[in-house]
Amino acid sequence: MFPLLILAAGRSSRMRGADKLAQEIDGVPLLRRQVAAAIAAGAHAHVALRPDDPRATLIAGLDAVILPLEESAEGMGGTLRAGVARLPPARRFGLLPADLPDLDAAMIAQVIAAAARDDGTLVWRGATAAGRPGHPAFCDAALRPRFAALSGAQGGRAVLAPYAARTRLVPLPGEAALSDLDTPEDWAGWLARKRAEEYAPPPGTG
Repeated sequence: MFPLLILAAGRSSRMRGADKLAQEIDGVPLLRRQVAAAIAAGAHAHVALRPDDPRATLIAGLDAVILPLEESAEGMGGTLRAGVARLPPARRFGLLPADLPDLDAAMIAQVIAAAARDDGTLVWRGATAAGRPGHPAFCDAALRPRFAALSGAQGGRAVLAPYAARTRLVPLPGEAALSDLDTPEDWAGWLARKRAEEYAPPPGTG
């Protein structure tokens, strides 16, 4: 079981007062939905939160480790530096933003299965159907020290980019590996598309 750092320490600053990770999909808050999917996929879920973050209540009862990170006040670089440092030792570890609503357990499991192979690869990433790199991303343990140098607003791209030649992309359906929801308009559009898909007639019956 590989540890997976679920990044949930952001402030939803573009949601104009709402919390995107508390928005419900089929009655389940997005953060709880994503953590449950990671667990169902076979990952050992570690959730990066700000200290005393009320989001912790959204995942109560799930088999996940909550990491309250003071360093998240710096930005993504601080969250990644501190979060990766606190993951348990393992030959692979993963990173997953918590705001990808189309990503499900089966897709996460596909990337985990790829990362379980020893073939000289150092990074395994979910990708869109068109081949654009996305999430989740799993890294060989050899990359852990690289995260220790992150700070401020630096993201994981600064660590992963130099290893493009040793990265394996795992194609996932549609835009699931990249489709995040940052604004109320994003949410409204996504929910409208979901409703349209639910009520669309099966192919060949219209």
